[in-house]
Amino acid sequence: MTIRVFGLTGGVASGKSTVAAMVRQLGIDVIDADALAREVVAVGSEGLAEIVRAFGPKVLSPDGSLDRKGLGRLVFSDPKARLELNGIVHPRIGAETKAQVAQLEAAGVSLACYEAALLVENGLADTFRPLVVVALGPELQRSRLTVRDRIAEQEADERLASQLPLADKVAAADYVIDNAGPRSQLASRVAEVVADIRSQVAAPVSGT
Repeated sequence: MTIRVFGLTGGVASGKSTVAAMVRQLGIDVIDADALAREVVAVGSEGLAEIVRAFGPKVLSPDGSLDRKGLGRLVFSDPKARLELNGIVHPRIGAETKAQVAQLEAAGVSLACYEAALLVENGLADTFRPLVVVALGPELQRSRLTVRDRIAEQEADERLASQLPLADKVAAADYVIDNAGPRSQLASRVAEVVADIRSQVAAPVSGT
């Protein structure tokens, strides 16, 4: 059986992780790109060594691990640095993603979800169809980001500016999940979307 992997994305602080948790509760395996991003730059990894070579030891915490917030402040305000970081991390995340998909397929899993913040930006929207986008109004998104990460509004604006406008992600979506309302409403919409995607996988493929 060939596995089908659908995409889950959205803007920073839009609630992707909350939606991903709900997807898991509905029995769908979720491959978390952010978790993979942490793995490929763990202490002792070649990914971390390459980041230190590129940006210097200032990006390390006292315990030798990557200072993600410090590195974030550096790259969110410098597009060139951000591209350099992406060139180090993204190929490694891609390789780990393929490995996890292969493991799930070998286990007989027919449907899984790939959660990634930069899925559309990296040109992967058509690789992970259908694409689900978690949407949030810009002011609410900005407010949640400052509270969640305890950062100043200027830093929040820099992070928001570093990503593709949400409208562009919505334009690429097959399903949009609005996360501006109460949690119960969000859960209901997630269940509706997952049920519809499941029905697609269960249906016979045209021409086969």
